[in-house]
Amino acid sequence: MSAREDTDRAPGSLRARVEALAPWFHNIDLGDGLTTAPEHFLGDYPSFKFKRFAEAIPADLTGKTVLDIGCNAGFYSVEMKRRGAARVVGVDSDERYLAQARLATEALGFDGIEFRNLSVYDVAALGEKFDLVIFMGVLYHLRHPLLALDLIREHVAGDLLLFQTMQQGSKEVYPVPDDHPFHMPGTHQPPAFFDEPGYPKMHFIEREFAHDWTNWWAPNAAASQAMLRAAGFTIEAQPESEVYLCQVAPVPYDDYGPHAVYPAAGPNKGE
Repeated sequence: MSAREDTDRAPGSLRARVEALAPWFHNIDLGDGLTTAPEHFLGDYPSFKFKRFAEAIPADLTGKTVLDIGCNAGFYSVEMKRRGAARVVGVDSDERYLAQARLATEALGFDGIEFRNLSVYDVAALGEKFDLVIFMGVLYHLRHPLLALDLIREHVAGDLLLFQTMQQGSKEVYPVPDDHPFHMPGTHQPPAFFDEPGYPKMHFIEREFAHDWTNWWAPNAAASQAMLRAAGFTIEAQPESEVYLCQVAPVPYDDYGPHAVYPAAGPNKGE
């Protein structure tokens, strides 16, 4: 080992601190040839993926606030700060990821980013709405994905949502009817459109996917889009097959009252 390598790995050095927090899922370039996950199985992730849709996000976020839900090691939080966001908050429920994010932002000189240990189901605790909410790579890890989207829409999404989820199945989008008949007209047969490849479908993963037991769901493209609309988001752009830029919109059936979106609670309700 050279003198330079020996210094790099000395206790307290940046490289030693990075290695102490391994493994990293975000491969972040910290400068001077130091990256956090140089042997990532996906390559230079998520940098290569971000390049595919970076232009869909406003290049100038001056004066804007950003919330990064499931921020992991903070790659997207940093990128939004680079664009001039006045305030960036990253939340995650994994303390090791948050420690990685704090180290990466410190090394890159973005100490102003705030990181908090918070579940997506608890975003109401933030008590504010953000101009841009980033919700990428999280939905398929959740046991209650539509609830998460509902909570984001109600409590923290003020304008734009950048959304990504793993998708499986057809990329087609079938034009579903406004009202689904119990039987096909003139028959006793169930509606055939449920079997269409492009009908919204959520594939439930009972066991591991890619050796990861936290992968619970894999929507097809139609289901991703339908869930976003159902939660109160209008899709403005789809710059990459699994990435959607959305605008806050009215929540369907919201005028029926809160129980149209959230389960009824209390005596004799929801039983």
